[in-house]
Amino acid sequence: MQNGNPILKTLWAALEHEPRINLHRWPVRIDLTENDVLVLEGDVGSIAAKKLALELAGATPSVRGVVDRLHVAPPEPRGDGAILDALTALLLDARELKNCTLRAIRKGETLTLQEADGEDASGDLLVSVKNGVVTLDGWVISLSHKRMAGVLAWWTPGCRDVVNALEVLPPEQDNDDEVSDALSLVLEMDPLIPDPGQIRVHTRNYVVTLDGLVATQAEKNRAEQDAWCLFGVDNVINQLSVSR
Repeated sequence: MQNGNPILKTLWAALEHEPRINLHRWPVRIDLTENDVLVLEGDVGSIAAKKLALELAGATPSVRGVVDRLHVAPPEPRGDGAILDALTALLLDARELKNCTLRAIRKGETLTLQEADGEDASGDLLVSVKNGVVTLDGWVISLSHKRMAGVLAWWTPGCRDVVNALEVLPPEQDNDDEVSDALSLVLEMDPLIPDPGQIRVHTRNYVVTLDGLVATQAEKNRAEQDAWCLFGVDNVINQLSVSR
């Protein structure tokens, strides 16, 4: 980091002020190009930390762009093959993706794991993993499908990052209601959320607020994590109450 640069000093102070980023445990490397583009690199402890760091970088005065080289340090490091196997199993098991073609790239070879025929196909997904980073290519019929596939990638043990390049065909206009609906679907399919009906989801300007009642702190944390996993979510406010 260039000493004394006002842009870097402003961002560094903002990152230090955000406890969910925790620079002392997860030091982030920050550089500034000649064109005033910030480059953030390193491991962080959670998806929340990654998104918040990028949001703060983008909001720094005089910055013209942000390059994201941040990855989430997984609690269970795994090889790319194991990550790919676990992710494709989750995708094949997802009811909403049953009518999608699923292909995976393994050791440079493209394998077809599921094929959807006819005009009623819901998508064609191509999955690859490199250095723990999952890339989703292809197309799906809705933003909810795109978000669901991204969440399943983040759920996969060993995943360090997700590049969700799925195209929505035909294109859909994104909005807060779409985010809320997608999160409600994710909570319903999450086996670690036994009673998703007790969780209310509100979204405004891509900031998700959760309220309602859950049984344990672990469920509260998991619901928040699910929200952070959603493509397009900028922040999460967790107001869930814990019954015990």
